[in-house]
Amino acid sequence: MTRRLATLAFGLCLLAAGSAHAQDRPIGFLTPSKNIACQFYADNGQGVLRCDIMAMDARPRRPADCELDWGHAFEMSAKGAAGRICAGDTVMDPSLPVLAYGEVWQRGGFTCRSEQTGLTCFNAMQRGFSLARAKQEVF
Repeated sequence: MTRRLATLAFGLCLLAAGSAHAQDRPIGFLTPSKNIACQFYADNGQGVLRCDIMAMDARPRRPADCELDWGHAFEMSAKGAAGRICAGDTVMDPSLPVLAYGEVWQRGGFTCRSEQTGLTCFNAMQRGFSLARAKQEVF
């Protein structure tokens, strides 16, 4: 009987670990070219969307106050301005699902549309960015 309870307890631990791991999965998507990855984070009740573009035709000059990588990472909050950020990491994750061309992704007040010409994301305030290999714009 003790062995049976131990096996049951072990199984329940595995189930609980699996559930916790499922909640840790990133929320976001990749573009079909896999050149852009976006992830959504809930930060103190307010959502944040970050998108990284891997390959660009031209990279902007890094500001003096950024000691990390500059130009590939873009971020916005649900109700604030969007912009490039100084980042030493990436949200690129090959396990993210692909957002097909012509499809729309929505989460936490953000809307992103994947097109063959690039990706456009904006928040409830209509602030956001358009990302493509040839050009990146913040609006």
